[in-house]
Amino acid sequence: MERVLMNKANYLVDVLGYEVLIVTTEQKGRAIFFRFSQHIRFIDLNINYDNDKNKALWVRMLKKQIKQRIHKKRLDKLLKMERPDICISMFDRDASFLYKIKDGSKKILEYHFSKNVKLIEATNFFTRCLQRIRIYSWNIWIQKYERFVVLTEEDKRAWKGLSNIVVIPNGVSFFPNETALLQKKRVLSIGRLCNQKGFERLIAAWKIVNDFYPDWQLCIYGDGDKRNELYKSITNLKLDNSIRLFPATSDIGGEYLQSSIYVMSSRYEGLPMVLLEAMSYGIPVVSFACPCGPKDVITHGNDGFLCENGNIERLADAILVLIADTELRKKMGKSARIKSLQFSQKEVMNLWKEMFIEITSANI
Repeated sequence: MERVLMNKANYLVDVLGYEVLIVTTEQKGRAIFFRFSQHIRFIDLNINYDNDKNKALWVRMLKKQIKQRIHKKRLDKLLKMERPDICISMFDRDASFLYKIKDGSKKILEYHFSKNVKLIEATNFFTRCLQRIRIYSWNIWIQKYERFVVLTEEDKRAWKGLSNIVVIPNGVSFFPNETALLQKKRVLSIGRLCNQKGFERLIAAWKIVNDFYPDWQLCIYGDGDKRNELYKSITNLKLDNSIRLFPATSDIGGEYLQSSIYVMSSRYEGLPMVLLEAMSYGIPVVSFACPCGPKDVITHGNDGFLCENGNIERLADAILVLIADTELRKKMGKSARIKSLQFSQKEVMNLWKEMFIEITSANI
């Protein structure tokens, strides 16, 4: 989300000539990590919700209520001083009260996940009930915003009955000049080593692939708390020579160029940027049709393959088809690169600009 924010803010300032102010609550004097434009201003409200995350539940709940009142008061003062034309919440702790601040700006709320992600993550009946109540409360104040931006058409359908909802995907900020040759016997997957990304499902599918093509390698890049568990699974399946686990890298472009197929095994997503990035390098993709995102990105059989979510055999079969047919890989890779152009930063930011003009009724 931070990287997406950087790309959008930089484009608004450096390309479209907007003035942008980014308001944070947890900066604590630290330097900005991402490379934001020097023309963007930053103000931290010094709320520091995260200071309480390891405290007892009742303490966290009490502290949150107190800090939310402070947050609203400070944000109200800031916005009435700055008088922005548009104010956007990334659905964080300000989302439940930003629309109440009467500073004259149009309020936009954007959501970077899918509606049902909290239900998917819920581990028991009690937590599922709590999440349903939470989502119901969200619906009440989401409707108070001028626009509610979601990433996919699939997620839009999940938010039933909202008249202010609009779909604007995240954009691919960099379109490479060079494409993968698709000749190396190498399959790539990238992501946090966590339950959401489902890498243990990919490893199980790779066991099937390896039985047919032991000379191909699966390379997984990422960090996370599942690393030891995944190593154990790889060893138990005797795939040590076929699967490589690498830490996250800043030179991911080089890894795309050295790969012939990209695979995503996630249980759920918002809009998977890794799929779009891989496609921009001309790589055919294989993914579970998880909620949400892959169905908006992949045209099955044209630029990649969509597989029933959780069906290990289908995922393995799709990989095997692309490994066996070099010409199909190249054909799909070309289609994938063309598809990724629909998600270019320019195309996506034009959608934001059009929405800004529409809600302000002026060319700002």
